[in-house]
Amino acid sequence: MRKIILVMSIFSSIFGMTAQQLDQIKVLEPSDYKIAIESKNVQLIDVRTSREYNSEHIKNALNIDVLNRKTFIAYFKELDPNEPVYLYCRSGSRSQRATKLLVELGFKEIYDLKGGILNY
Repeated sequence: MRKIILVMSIFSSIFGMTAQQLDQIKVLEPSDYKIAIESKNVQLIDVRTSREYNSEHIKNALNIDVLNRKTFIAYFKELDPNEPVYLYCRSGSRSQRATKLLVELGFKEIYDLKGGILNY
């Protein structure tokens, strides 16, 4: 138990997130992610640039570039923060950034694709 608390403390200090915020974010293995997005109608968001999105994306994903912070935040303010959101990027770095923004915006259930689309 001490190790878990220590790891969470380190993670929290490095990434500036509380334990409660960490509970809102789930990083899914590609197989679990695929099952989740295929089994129901979900809010699936590709947070890469439009150029990356146009070259390859997961079917039914919307493209909202996390690097364009103003547009990203404006888009998500229109969504219900109580509904689950599934995010992905190229390798997982930008989607991790996006999860932090969504926590700040009050989203309760955020799923991130481990390793991004490269791992999908």
